[in-house]
Amino acid sequence: MLIFTFVNDHETYMWRCLDLAKSGLGQVASNPMVGAVLVYNGRIIGEGYHMKFGEAHAEVNCIDSVKKEDQNCIQESTLYISLEPCNHFGKTPPCTELILKHRIPRVVIACKDPFEKVDGAGITTLMDAGIDITFGILEREAIDLNKRFFTFHKKRRPYIILKWAQSKDKFISASNQLTTKISNDISDKLVHRWRSEEAAIMVGTNTVLADNPKLSTRLWEGKNPVRVFIDKQLRIDPNMFVLDNSISTIIFNEIENKKVGLNTYLKLHEEATVVEQINKHLYDQGITSMIVEGGRLLLQSFIDEGSWDEARVITNTSMLINHGIAAPSFAEALHFEKQLLRNDVIDYYLNNHSNSQ
Repeated sequence: MLIFTFVNDHETYMWRCLDLAKSGLGQVASNPMVGAVLVYNGRIIGEGYHMKFGEAHAEVNCIDSVKKEDQNCIQESTLYISLEPCNHFGKTPPCTELILKHRIPRVVIACKDPFEKVDGAGITTLMDAGIDITFGILEREAIDLNKRFFTFHKKRRPYIILKWAQSKDKFISASNQLTTKISNDISDKLVHRWRSEEAAIMVGTNTVLADNPKLSTRLWEGKNPVRVFIDKQLRIDPNMFVLDNSISTIIFNEIENKKVGLNTYLKLHEEATVVEQINKHLYDQGITSMIVEGGRLLLQSFIDEGSWDEARVITNTSMLINHGIAAPSFAEALHFEKQLLRNDVIDYYLNNHSNSQ
């Protein structure tokens, strides 16, 4: 029986599921973040989350966490899950089979899984087996938590975050040739944390030539994202950090396709825009999210094509440049958060058009 309801107790346990799921951020892509809680007579007897891509899912870790003295309570408990359980064999067996094996009589689910091999099939399997299903508890919050996963499967492209730092008068650099340090050291560490949370990071040719960036998470303990950049005429010196073969790197160019160690060169074609080709390749490679850090032409190209979901703009409130390279601009943006880090103000925006589709 499928039940649509709104119960405070259900919300309490689902919030715990969501909190647990967040611990997988940056570790489980291209899988979703999922948390699970097992409740017996108002007492949590097991909980878990999906910890790492390719490893056990949240439901498995939840049931495995049940203490020996509570094992006999499992078949009288309610399982809370922040995302519909999988119903297919992937890197792990179906979680629906695990639920049926342990004869769990009630399952509360926040939202459906948009992946085509699931997409309601997990719920149907459990319902057909006679399990009581409660659906839609904190659904909006659960979808937002997995915004990368939902965007990837529904729009067939990565979730795209635009990031730039600008002066108080909205310039990102003093000139085409000069690198201008804008954000402070606290903001820099935060940016590296952001990098660790996404599957890929992208910059343009001029950014590489001017800054020789490593595009790593060296200021924050976390996984390095795949590096992506455009080098149409292959002008980048092989001795620059982005080509040092320390991190998987994708180079979009107009010359050739080839593989050199961890560096993959992909030739652009004229049948689609550069942004379209980037999105398609990253989708084909299972890359669910990307943070785009510059330069202006690259950032503006994503904005102009409407191919972005979130923007994070760092403004140094004590710096005036007066002339140079203007910051990107967008129209369809919803401001939803402001953060102050000493003299830096970080404004967070959503793409109104993208998020309404």
